[in-house]
Amino acid sequence: MDEMLKMIANLGFPIAVAVWLLVRIERRMEALTSAICDLREAIVTMPRQKPEV
Repeated sequence: MDEMLKMIANLGFPIAVAVWLLVRIERRMEALTSAICDLREAIVTMPRQKPEV
């Protein structure tokens, strides 16, 4: 039983940290995706300038 508790203590912390980091990264990825979509829309709706000759 003591060995089982040690194994949970040793593995539980790294697993918890990994999950926490994945959740944080996922939120940032969603924010970046949204920003890229907004930028794309802004570029598409920009008026085009005719090149000067």
